[in-house]
Amino acid sequence: MFWQEDDKPQGFAVSDEIVDLVFDIQCRELPVDHAHDLAQALGALLPQLGQERRLGVHTVHLAGSQNGWERPDPRLGQRLILSRRTKLTLRVPREDLQQVRDALNGAELDIAGCALKIGKSKEKKLSSQGTIFSRYVVLEPGEDKDENAFLGRIVSHLAERGIRVKKALCGKTTVVAGPGGPIQTRSIMIADLRAEESVRLQQEGIGPMRHMGCGIFIPHKGIDAVKKAEDDN
Repeated sequence: MFWQEDDKPQGFAVSDEIVDLVFDIQCRELPVDHAHDLAQALGALLPQLGQERRLGVHTVHLAGSQNGWERPDPRLGQRLILSRRTKLTLRVPREDLQQVRDALNGAELDIAGCALKIGKSKEKKLSSQGTIFSRYVVLEPGEDKDENAFLGRIVSHLAERGIRVKKALCGKTTVVAGPGGPIQTRSIMIADLRAEESVRLQQEGIGPMRHMGCGIFIPHKGIDAVKKAEDDN
C-alpha cells in the first residue's frame, strides 16, 4: 500500500480562536439519531447553545463497517453501542472554553433514556488539511432530489464568503429528527482548499443547526474516504 499525505502548508499557523473540546464520556449506548436529544440535554447546561452559531456539537459517530459490523438501523429501534474510547466533542469559541468546561465536567445527562456521564476534556486545534467533510448539511426545499441544486447553492454561498470551491462531492441524504419534525440533510466533501479557507470553513460551518451537528466540517483523506464514510452511515 502506498499512501502519501498532502504536504502541510509552510508558514501557516492554525488559529485557536475556535477549537474542538473533546470530552471523555461514560455511556453504554445512544440512539442512532440522537442529535436533537443530545442538544436538548446539553442546552439545559449551556443556554447559549443554539444561539451562538460558532458553538457546535459533533454527533457521536462510531467506526464504520468492518469485520462484519453493520451500523444499527434506527428504524428498527437499534442503538449505537459505545466503547470506552468514544468521545463527546464540541466546537467551541475560545472565549467560551472555560464556561463550557465548568458546565459539562462531571455532568450526568439523559439522552432519550440513555445515561451519559461527561468527564475531563482536552483541546484539539482545527485541521489545516485541504479536504474537509460534513456529514449533515441542512437542505433547502427540493435539494433532496437535486444534488446539483444543493452543490450550486453551497458553491455560490462560499464564493460570497471568499472561499473558492474547486472540488466538491455530495453524498446521500439523511433525515434527522428536529425540534419541529424531520430535517432533510445531505453530506458534502470539499477538497483542494487553501489552509486558511479550510480552517475558516471549519470555524464558521455552513447553514443552521450547528448545535445538532449540522454544517460542522471535519478533516478527511479525500474522495475515497468520503465514499467509505457514506457506506458506513
